This record gives sequence, structure tokens and C-alpha cells, in this order.
Amino acid sequence: MWDIASELEALRDAGLWRQTRPLEPTGPVTATCRGRELLVFCSNDYLGLSGHPAIREAFRQGVDTYGVGSGAAHLITGHRPVHDVLEQELATWLGRDRSLLFSTGYMANVGTIASLMMPEDLVLQDRLNHASLLDGGWLCRAPFERYPHGDLETLGEQLQRPARRKLVVTDGLFSMDGDIAPLPELAALCAGHGAALMVDDAHGIGVMGPGGRGSVAAAGLSQEQVPLLVGTLGKAFGTFGAFVAGPEAWIEWLLQRARTFVFTTAPPPAVASATLASLRLVQAEDWRRRHLEALVAQFRHGALSLGLQLMPSQTPIQPIILGDAARAVDASQALERRGFLVTAIRPPTVPQGSARLRVTLCAEHDETQVDRLLSALEDVLC
Repeated sequence: MWDIASELEALRDAGLWRQTRPLEPTGPVTATCRGRELLVFCSNDYLGLSGHPAIREAFRQGVDTYGVGSGAAHLITGHRPVHDVLEQELATWLGRDRSLLFSTGYMANVGTIASLMMPEDLVLQDRLNHASLLDGGWLCRAPFERYPHGDLETLGEQLQRPARRKLVVTDGLFSMDGDIAPLPELAALCAGHGAALMVDDAHGIGVMGPGGRGSVAAAGLSQEQVPLLVGTLGKAFGTFGAFVAGPEAWIEWLLQRARTFVFTTAPPPAVASATLASLRLVQAEDWRRRHLEALVAQFRHGALSLGLQLMPSQTPIQPIILGDAARAVDASQALERRGFLVTAIRPPTVPQGSARLRVTLCAEHDETQVDRLLSALEDVLC
């Protein structure tokens, strides 16, 4: 028998043990866990929409109309009119020809890369891309290389390799560091080498850019410059699922050939109904983004005043670098005893020696709650 038990024990000894946490939400940014009331500062629900009354009602109406599940893949019997409407509205909002819904962001990324790239092609990715993008590179049939984070010079050298098609893939807003990819420079580099640029804007869509249209829109880039735009719906939108948006022919190819679209059950239509309501709120309620920006500025000012080591992020993702995995876990547990939920992020999610507390801010937080977190961080880390 394989000795999995000892390998698990080694994870525990290295401070890399992970476990689920049974949270019971009690409000937009509060929850109870094993009888303790917690103020949550580690959710990706950036705009605080997951519990919005209008989205709840749209979900209920969707269940009344369509039932709970879709029952099959999109290409069998799982596709409903509400899926069509959501795809159309997402594409229009983002200034794209078309969009295609996927059941998860992981499926969107793996399926897109694998369906487009063949053995005679070349895939190049930022080393700090999300695991789903990296897995898409490893699982596709094309040669796959990574370039150091944000290193345009190395990427330019890699792009000189001959290939039928070249695809450069990057996160828009990096989920662990909170920084933004140099998208204008990447787009120019790709154009100069005949490469296509794919941006996974899971953490930027809804949060950044004009009207919340994300990091690509914030950079002023068009569909021609960034033909493949991936977004998830379980973060700023507060629902579930993902989409890929781009040129008509490219999206049609994904519908025909992306295995993670063709061979999996479609997202429940009630979720699409809820997401339509969320999309309209994302567009209408710009105050949520303005408030979030103010909270980010407040947190950064306070944390830097305490001497904490932050990353150069102006986004809702605010990592506090601690280095050692065990120290990060201890700090997270100490904060939880004080009533704050802030996740410790450790290798392999982040590089060795860069374990951290990953603070994420939400539009439903208020200034007093941020001050309370800063006071707790002072107690625990200073």
C-alpha cells in the first residue's frame, strides 16, 4: 500500500495542512464558525453582491421557472433561453462579438487553451498565473513555457521561437499578489510577433475599469488586441460560473471543440437568472467600486503605518508578506481568536518563502471594520 498517511503528516509538519471551514453567513461580511462570530476579510465577493435581495429574488424566480438543475450539457438539453440572454448581455457590456458560458473558471481556462493550441503551436504564460491557466498549458498538446512574472524582455525572447500559432496567457489582476499585468505592453509585444493574447480577468471583472469592465478595459485595449477574455461569475458578480468572450469565430470554435464545454453539465439556468440581475447591478451601482477604492486606501495607509510588508497593490487584494508558512498559519489563527477571518496563503499556492496573510476587502465593509482589523493586525504582528 502507498504510504499516503506519512506524506499527509509531512504536510502538517511543514505548516501546509489545509482543511475546510464550515461557515454560516450571518451578514454580507460576517459569519459564524464553530460558535465563533467572525468578521470576514478573505472573500472574493468584492462587491458584496452574493446576498443582494435582487439577486436572491432572481435566483428564486429562476428556480420556479426552470427548476434546480440544467439536466445535461449545453449541446444536449441543458441550454435555456436565459443562458443565451446572459451570453449576449455579457458580450455587449464588454464590447465583444460573443461570449460563451462555462461551468467554472477552471473549465474555461483549460478548455480554451487545449482546444486552440496544437503540437505545432507555442503557449507562453506568466509564472504567477492561476493554476487553471498553468494546467491549461500543461494539458494542451503545444509546447508550453513560462516567463518570470511580468518579465517582458524574457517573453520577447521566447516569442522569437518559430511556431504556427503563438498564445500569450496572463492573469489580468493576479489573485495572490494583487498586482495588475502590464497589459498594454503585452498587447504591443504580441502584435509585434503575431501572437494572440489571452487574459483571465477573474479578479478584475466587476471591480476595475470603466463601468467595472475589468483590467483590459482599464488598459484601453480592444478585442483585436486581446481576443480572448475570461471572466468568472463567482467573485465580483457573487454567483457562479465563468465565460470566455471574444471574436465570433473564436467563440464558435470553443463551442465546437472545448471539451470542458462540450462534455459537462451546463450551469443551472437559475444561476444564469441571478447573474443577469448581478450584471445589471454591477453596471448601475458604481458606488460599490468607489467605496472599495476608499477602503483599499484606508487599509494600505494603516498597514504601512504599522510597518507591515505589503505588496504594491492598489486593488482589493492586499497580501501581508510573512515569509514562513508556519508563521502565516499562526497569525491567521491568532486573528481568528480575535474574531477576524483572514486566510494564510502558503506554498505551493505562492512561491517558497513568500507565505502571507491575504486580506481581501469588500464593498460591504465599512471604515470602522477596517480600523478594527488594523488594530488586530497590530496586536498579532507588531
